[in-house]
Amino acid sequence: MADASPAKWHLGHTTWFFEEFLLGTLPSYAPAESRWRYLFNSYYEAVGERHPRPQRGLLTRPAIAEVLAWRQRVTNALEQNLEQLDPELVELGLQHEQQHQELLLMDLLDGFSRNPLEPAAYPSDAEGAQPEAAYEAATAAAPTRLSWLEMAGGLVEIGHPAGNGGPDTSIGGFHFDNEAPRHRVWLEPFAIANRLVSNGEFAAFIADGGYRRPELWMSEGWAVVQQRGWQAPRYWRGEEEFSLAGLRPRRPEAPVRHVSWFEADAYARWAGARLAAEVEWELAAAGGALPQAYGCLWQWTGSPYRPYPGFAPAAGAVGEYNGKFMTSQFVLRGSCFLTPYGHERLTYRNFYPPASRWMASGIRLVRDQVRDV
Repeated sequence: MADASPAKWHLGHTTWFFEEFLLGTLPSYAPAESRWRYLFNSYYEAVGERHPRPQRGLLTRPAIAEVLAWRQRVTNALEQNLEQLDPELVELGLQHEQQHQELLLMDLLDGFSRNPLEPAAYPSDAEGAQPEAAYEAATAAAPTRLSWLEMAGGLVEIGHPAGNGGPDTSIGGFHFDNEAPRHRVWLEPFAIANRLVSNGEFAAFIADGGYRRPELWMSEGWAVVQQRGWQAPRYWRGEEEFSLAGLRPRRPEAPVRHVSWFEADAYARWAGARLAAEVEWELAAAGGALPQAYGCLWQWTGSPYRPYPGFAPAAGAVGEYNGKFMTSQFVLRGSCFLTPYGHERLTYRNFYPPASRWMASGIRLVRDQVRDV
């Protein structure tokens, strides 16, 4: 898949990020040769040209041993010069690496799913951390019966309390620039589902002709369904599902995962509901009483990924981190079972194009409520 990158590239890119934006400011630091800068730049136009993303899997050199040695040298330099470095950029680099830890596993799943040997990245009988165990734990902790949590709406606030302009950690912890500034939004009353849509419920959508009924789909989504021949979520294979633990029986009660925004939106329409606006999701999750808000699946919202009122990207190349992607994408909220511990937060705005479904994404429904007059 053109969007996926091999593990070596993720390691090289996160190493490059620390070198480019932190260590590069030190006169005494000698960076890697310029060609590595070309290989491991992702999308920072102000930094320079870069290797095409769809060709990252073809990079047989530098060898992994060289990349690991580079990483160790960068880590040592960071530790030795930490007091001289911008603490906000250090935190940004750490948060950026956590994002790639999650992306690496998603990309690994995509790559293994294309191998006819159906390898397991984390076999069920192996010792150590099991990503699938985290997914199963999040499933077990969720309500079994679907019900609706009523929200009064009104004038509410959304966004990180630290305000705008860079990764400020002084108020309320770290946040990315796209989470600010905090602002007010008017909401009509709504009700949000107490859990995510399950495999069994999505199977009912399929059985009712969900992938064959154009009236359920956005025009662009219907075209994608036809072009790509979608008939089920990304990793469904008959009654089984491919996962990081290999091919496993699909559990009807588990949350459906690896669906695109187009599929989520079509399912919601079929179910007589809709996807939550991101402000609705944030309001419902703010009290801590929204099951499966974190640690299970990223949840598609109906909100296009756009800047908050008053948003301004940071100066320089680092300002390209989020702002340049605020078009043709939709927001996801929460976190997933692959998200590093402590990386999630209420105001986090993840985003992907609407046809993407290799990520660990799921569906939460919302219904409009009749407003008291």
